[in-house]
Amino acid sequence: MHTVHTMTKIARLRVHIAPVGYEIDRIVLPAKQEKADKVWLLLHENKTEDKAGPFIAKITKQLEKLDIEVTQEYHDRRDLFKIIKAVKNILEKEQGNEIYVNLASGSKIQAIGTMMACMMFNETNNIHPFYVEAKEYPGFETKQPLSMGIKEIVDVPPYSIQIPDSKLIVALQIIKEKKNKITKKEMAKLAEEHKIITVNAMEKNHSMARFASLDKNIIQPLEEKWKFIQVEKIGRNRWIKLTQDGANAAEFLI
Repeated sequence: MHTVHTMTKIARLRVHIAPVGYEIDRIVLPAKQEKADKVWLLLHENKTEDKAGPFIAKITKQLEKLDIEVTQEYHDRRDLFKIIKAVKNILEKEQGNEIYVNLASGSKIQAIGTMMACMMFNETNNIHPFYVEAKEYPGFETKQPLSMGIKEIVDVPPYSIQIPDSKLIVALQIIKEKKNKITKKEMAKLAEEHKIITVNAMEKNHSMARFASLDKNIIQPLEEKWKFIQVEKIGRNRWIKLTQDGANAAEFLI
């Protein structure tokens, strides 16, 4: 008697991400046409400022009629780094699925932020940004969509933007948690505790070896390549501080 072993292939969901502004068809119709299983709606975190409320309700109702799951992610739609962070959060939750990112449904800054997220975090080539050309543009009227219908869905190639490796991101997090500055001595200790540096030395040389590893593997790339930190001597201590670029990067990388 022979036993037949079968392996069930896990289906990858088709997930859409769409900022919500004053559009309905440009979110709903691509999801319908591309047979989406789920749509993440990117919504402004301050509901009292958000005039897109009626559109959110209509989009949700139409998608649910199509048996498409609707989920929400809140962010500050005016802050580029918060937009990137929100998309990154969704990508992490939907890891392993096919992700389709709508660049046409929100504001210009949301389009920039969502595209940057696609370019930064597409490590497994499962992220597919696209632009939806509307069929008609009747113009803005109160509580009316900016456009109607869709003419074409255009794939956008997600060329990559390099980001620091995971050890450097952990280092950024350590500095940020110390209010954006930390002594080199404390950083060396915490870096070893977080296992982002490796120290191979006898105990009497341990401190020097730890500083050498920190300089080579953490400080030099963050300071020289990424320009995310600067090192300044104040009194007897050397302080590691986040630059403005480093603080901005920490907003969405951590």
